Amino acid sequence: MAVMTAEGLPPAQAAAGSRPHIQVVPLKGLPIVGAILAFLVVAIAANWQWALMFYHVAGGGLWTGIDLFVGFVVGPILGRLSIPARAEFSSKFMPMMVLIMPTLVVMTLASGFQVAFGLGNLDPSSINHGWLVASFIVVGVMATVALGFLEPANVAVLFEMNKPRPDGEVIGRLMRRFIYSAGITGVMQVATLLIMTRLTTQ
Repeated sequence: MAVMTAEGLPPAQAAAGSRPHIQVVPLKGLPIVGAILAFLVVAIAANWQWALMFYHVAGGGLWTGIDLFVGFVVGPILGRLSIPARAEFSSKFMPMMVLIMPTLVVMTLASGFQVAFGLGNLDPSSINHGWLVASFIVVGVMATVALGFLEPANVAVLFEMNKPRPDGEVIGRLMRRFIYSAGITGVMQVATLLIMTRLTTQ
């Protein structure tokens, strides 16, 4: 049976300097994020409807899929892993989420607002206006949870893991917060899907 430290990590990993430093923001991914957001700005400025619809549908679909997958598939699996296994998984998974989730939130909301404006759904007299307001409320709550709870928990895990002696219990608690937040937004994504499909069939 492997010997673990009080932090739930193998002694070799717990020793200062023995673990590789985790890059909180993967720098290699920044050019990709920059290109996605730059093209989004161009699409909004030019009111390019096809590109805006692509951003909204692709961004919303990925955001929904990731939330549901993390909340209802990854979450239960992580709950059954040992603390060292959770820490190892988090060191690879969390940095990617630092870039992916904010990017998806921005591209979905920005393009969606522009599409709604272009279709006239923001006009109070529009038949879709009530459904659009409902979607704004749901998506606003989701964005608040994603950027106010999920993402800070994600970053906090990475900073904790970069400490000379990371606390396994703190990592576990932050991971649970991350998973619960993803689960909440995942459930709310279902409501968004219902509203969006209703809008497209009005």
